[in-house]
Amino acid sequence: MNQVNNYDALLLVSFGGPEGMDDVIPFLENVLRGRNVPRERMMEVAHHYEMFGGVSPINQQMRYLLDALKPALKEAGIDLPVYWGNRNWTPYLTDEIQQMAADGVESALALMVSAYSSYSGCRQYRENVYKACDQVESGAAPHFDKLRVFYNHPLFISANLDRLQSAIAALPEDQRENVRIAYTAHSLPMSMAQSCDYVKQLEETARLISEQAGLRDDQWDLVYQSRSGRPQDPWLEPDILDHLETLKKSGHEAVVIAPIGFLSDHMEVVFDLDVEARDYCQEHNLHLSRAKTVGIHPDFIAMLVELIRERLDPSVPKRAIGKYPPNHDVCPANCCPAAMRPASAVK
Repeated sequence: MNQVNNYDALLLVSFGGPEGMDDVIPFLENVLRGRNVPRERMMEVAHHYEMFGGVSPINQQMRYLLDALKPALKEAGIDLPVYWGNRNWTPYLTDEIQQMAADGVESALALMVSAYSSYSGCRQYRENVYKACDQVESGAAPHFDKLRVFYNHPLFISANLDRLQSAIAALPEDQRENVRIAYTAHSLPMSMAQSCDYVKQLEETARLISEQAGLRDDQWDLVYQSRSGRPQDPWLEPDILDHLETLKKSGHEAVVIAPIGFLSDHMEVVFDLDVEARDYCQEHNLHLSRAKTVGIHPDFIAMLVELIRERLDPSVPKRAIGKYPPNHDVCPANCCPAAMRPASAVK
């Protein structure tokens, strides 16, 4: 491959998560540092981790992603070492960027592990990278350019479509034709959501998947999960549990939950959907099938390779489908501002 732009490495930027019971409280303290979150709320979330032995799936999911992406890049003729740094737990961004500088990396691409534009899903990670660069001991931190968000990339849609179709196929045959689809994403404070394209992009992803799946417009909904923060602050709604109650009261018998707002099984996915939502459905005799996140789906890995290739070689076409063009490579200065009130999200 003829690399027109000279990047020396790729950095995967993720949230991080505990990998044992001793990690849980320090991890949550990292997440909540500087936020006015009651101790009892933190302990409530800690209990969620206790149910899974104190282990969040996200770090292992990142290792799987690394193991899938590295050979895919090699096969595509892209010679870039791949690093991985987290915001809230090891391997920390600060340590990884310090290592990149020590390895002589001068210019790197960064993949913020999110498909959508928002403060918490993109801009905050960019701020974390800049802060980590400021702490590089040698003062010679790499320059970073981010990969664009990819909510409307055809391979992201096809990966999610395959996950959705597999989940529908897992239902009893007589429940499949009229099944309701609940696409879920992490809720955000309204003050944050109203100043970015998060909802618009999620709606487009859900519409594109539904269209390719042959779903009727009245067969799917975009709903939210993992709301946190002060009860008096408005967040994106409806919540998945409220939505399931509405479906049941309306006489529906089966639902597929597709967490399109997540790329891998975060704690929110395994607790909010595989525990709370599943418990509700079992209690109320509502058939539930949960679609997998894209994870390391071959189409998703191929898409990441394509996004990297287009930044290395500007002559490579940028693909997108649906109503909107490919998203920008360079975020505007006023892009995705923080919420007016500090959000108290924990993962």
